[in-house]
Amino acid sequence: MLHPRIKEVTERVIERSQNTRHAYLDRIEKAKKQTRVRAGLGCGNIAHVMAACSSDDKARLKADEQPNLAIINSYNDMLSAHVPYKEYPDLIKQIAQKFDATAQVAGGVPAMCDGVTQGRDGMELSLFSRDVIAMSTAVALSHDVFDGVFCLGVCDKIVPGLLIGALSFGHLPVYFLPAGPMQSGIPNKEKARVRQKFAQGLVSREELLEAESASYHSAGTCTFYGTANSNQMLMEIMGLHLPGSSFINPYTELRDGLTGNAVERMLQQLIDGKDANCLADVVSEKTVINGLVGLLATGGSTNHAIHLVAMAKAAGVQITWKDMADLSEVVPLLARIYPNGSADVNHFQAAGGMGFLMRELRDAGYLHNDVKTIVGEGLDAYTQEPVLATDSNLIMTDSNGPSKVKWVPVPEKSLDEEVLRPVNNPFSKQGGLQLLTGNLGKAVIKVSAVLEQHRVVSAPAKVFSSQGALQEAFANGELNQDFIAVIKEQGPKAKGMPELHKLTPVMATLQDQGFKVAIVTDGRMSGASGKVPAAIHLAPEAVEGGLIAKIQDGDLITLDAPAGVLKVHVSDDELANREAQLTQPEMTYGTGRELFNGFRNIVSSADLGASAFGLEE
Repeated sequence: MLHPRIKEVTERVIERSQNTRHAYLDRIEKAKKQTRVRAGLGCGNIAHVMAACSSDDKARLKADEQPNLAIINSYNDMLSAHVPYKEYPDLIKQIAQKFDATAQVAGGVPAMCDGVTQGRDGMELSLFSRDVIAMSTAVALSHDVFDGVFCLGVCDKIVPGLLIGALSFGHLPVYFLPAGPMQSGIPNKEKARVRQKFAQGLVSREELLEAESASYHSAGTCTFYGTANSNQMLMEIMGLHLPGSSFINPYTELRDGLTGNAVERMLQQLIDGKDANCLADVVSEKTVINGLVGLLATGGSTNHAIHLVAMAKAAGVQITWKDMADLSEVVPLLARIYPNGSADVNHFQAAGGMGFLMRELRDAGYLHNDVKTIVGEGLDAYTQEPVLATDSNLIMTDSNGPSKVKWVPVPEKSLDEEVLRPVNNPFSKQGGLQLLTGNLGKAVIKVSAVLEQHRVVSAPAKVFSSQGALQEAFANGELNQDFIAVIKEQGPKAKGMPELHKLTPVMATLQDQGFKVAIVTDGRMSGASGKVPAAIHLAPEAVEGGLIAKIQDGDLITLDAPAGVLKVHVSDDELANREAQLTQPEMTYGTGRELFNGFRNIVSSADLGASAFGLEE
C-alpha cells in the first residue's frame, strides 16, 4: 500500500504536469516513429561518422544492422571522481565488438571540481557549468547516429547536466555508469576538527594540508555524502544505474564487472528488440517522486533543491519545494552519512547500501513500485546487491546477463544501525530537508545535519556581501556573540550562486564555543555543509528586490526549522522606508563571472552589422 502522502503529492504533480509532460512525451513519440536513424543519412554523412573507425567497425556501420552506442564522457585527470572514466570507453567498445556492434565517444563534457574552486572566483561558474554540460550532451547526441547512450559522470553539476541534456533524446535507452567512491581515508569528523582548528589559527597550513590529503587521497568520488554521492543515490533509486552499483570502489573486479554487465544488457535489449526502456519512460512523475523520497530518507544534498527540479522539468515534470516539504513531513530519515553523521558512503554500502534502503522504503509504501527502470519493470531488482560470480558455471551465463556478476538479496537486517536503519527504527520520523517561509521569502534548510538544540535560532543580524568579509570579521574577533550571518547578493542572477562552504569551519567553531549562530543567504552551501543551521537558496534574491537586501546589522531574525519559519522582526513601515533608500548594489565579480559576461557579450545584437565582418554599411 502506497503511503497516503506519497499518493497525494504524486497525484498533484501529475495533475500540475499534465500539459508539459504530454508535450514532452508527444515529442518523444514522434522521434520513436522515425526510421532507424542512420538509414536516413546520406553517404557523405555516414562517411564522416566512420572516417576514423577501424575497418571492422566501418563494415559494421555500413551494414547498419547492429546498434551503435554513444558515450558521453566527463573524464579528466584532475577530478578524482572522474579519473576512472579514462578506461571506460575502451571497455565499452571491446564489449560492443563481441556483439558485432559499435560504440563511439560522441562527446565530452566539462567537469569542474567544486572542491578545488571553493572560495575562488571559479566557483562563480560552477552552477553555470550544469547548463553547459546539458547543452554539450545534447550537441553530442544531435548527430543522430546512435541507438543507445552511456553517460559517464559523478559529481555535482555533471550528473544533472548529463540527464537534462540526454532527456532531449529521451526516445533512446540511456544508462548512467558510476565510477565509485575512493576507499575511506581519515574519519570525516577528524578532517572537520582540523579545519576548525585552522580557522582558529591553532594548526598550521602544513597540518591542514596533511589532514585534507589523508581524506582526499586517490581516484574515486569523495566519500562524504555531498552532492556527488547524492547524485549516485538518485540515479539508482530512479532506475538509471544497475542495481547496487552506485558505491562500488573503482579499479576492483566487481566495478569492472558491473560496467561490462551494463554494456551487455543494453546491447541484448537493443538486439532482441525488447525490454529496452527508453529514458523518457524511465524518468516519469513517479520516478521523480521516488528520487525525492530517496533524497529525504538519506539526508541528501540541498543542491538537489535546484537540480532535481531542473532534471524533472526537462522531462516535462513540474515539482516544487512545497512538494519536497510535504514529503519530508512523513518520509523517515534512514541513513546517517557525513555530514549528517560520522560514517562515509563506504560504511553505508557495507551496512546494506541502496538495496536495503530501497527495500525498506518500498515495502513501507514510500516508493512507487510501478515504474520502469533500465533493467525492466518495478523495483524488485533494486532490492538485491551485486557480487562476483565465483561459480564457474555462472560466469558468462548469469540469468541477469552474460557477465561475471550476479545479484543476491540484501541482508534482512542492517549490518550497522549507526549508519543505516529500517523504517521501524528511523533516525528521525521526518526527512532531511525543510522548506522555510516568512516575510523574507522562501528558503530551504538541511535539518538532518543539525542537532535539535540548534534548529531554532533567534538573534541579531550581521550582514555581509561575501563569505570573505565574514571570514575577515572572524579573524578580527568581531563575531564572538549570538548572531545570524546574512550573506546577500550571492544568488544566481547576482553571481551565479556560488557555494559558500568556506563559511562552515568559521560558523561551526562559533557554535562549538556556545554561541547561537545561523546563516541566511540567497546563495547556496556545499552538499558537504551541515552542523550550522543555514537557510539557503533564499528567493527572491537581493538583486531582484528580495527583502534580504533590506536587512541591516542588528535586525532580529528568527530561523525556526521545526516550524518552517524564516522572518525578520522589522515593521512593514520601516521596511517601506528602507525600500525608498535602497540603491542597486555595485556588483563586484571574480574572474569566473567576468569570463561568463565576456563570452555572453562577444556577439551581441549590436555587433551583427556588416562592420562586425569588416564590411562597409
